[in-house]
Amino acid sequence: MAEIIQEEKAGGKKKAKKHAPHIDMTPMVDLMCLLITFFMLTTAFAKAKVMEINLPEKIKDDKPQEAPRIQASRTLNIILGPNDKIYWYPGVVKPEEYNNLPPVQEVDFSVTGIRQLLLERNRSLAKKIDDFKQQVLEGKIKISQDSVVKAIAQLKKIDDTGPIVLIKAYKKANYGNFVDILDEMNICGIARYPFVPIAWYEEKMVEIATGTSPAAVVPAKN
Repeated sequence: MAEIIQEEKAGGKKKAKKHAPHIDMTPMVDLMCLLITFFMLTTAFAKAKVMEINLPEKIKDDKPQEAPRIQASRTLNIILGPNDKIYWYPGVVKPEEYNNLPPVQEVDFSVTGIRQLLLERNRSLAKKIDDFKQQVLEGKIKISQDSVVKAIAQLKKIDDTGPIVLIKAYKKANYGNFVDILDEMNICGIARYPFVPIAWYEEKMVEIATGTSPAAVVPAKN
């Protein structure tokens, strides 16, 4: 703190003697040390939350590429619907079959809902990943954490038995459902799950399931 020293002169009068202000910096140094320690600890604990998304490899050839063929037996269509509901159906629907649309099944984001469905269809790959993680925990396989992530990614890459999940969004779906379904893909170890636009006939299938649209009618022949 600043100090002013007073001196007494003859006659009993006191006159202040001016000195350069003196500020004690010790408390400020202590405070800086505490702040530095606080920011170091909070920075170490507050790690960024990231979500792993497997992206397709970049094609170096500039020539037009043929779209990859998807096996109907492995295809699982997931439609994010209104009110946090999920609608799904297997296989592929052809646009010309609009008058004979297959029914969609309704599930939710619970453990017994979409997660159980994905685990049942991805049982083979999920077992491989679980067995690999168990061997790492037991010390049978000694590799670093980064290598574990790469090894799991390789297992997903070479998998040819798991489902190919086509994720689509109905017009009344919300953004939170996108995050939730991505979490489920990672939890269940799904290797391939592209986001694709929803078709008009799939919107019709959802509307029929929710009762907001009548069932498709076969046009009468003349």
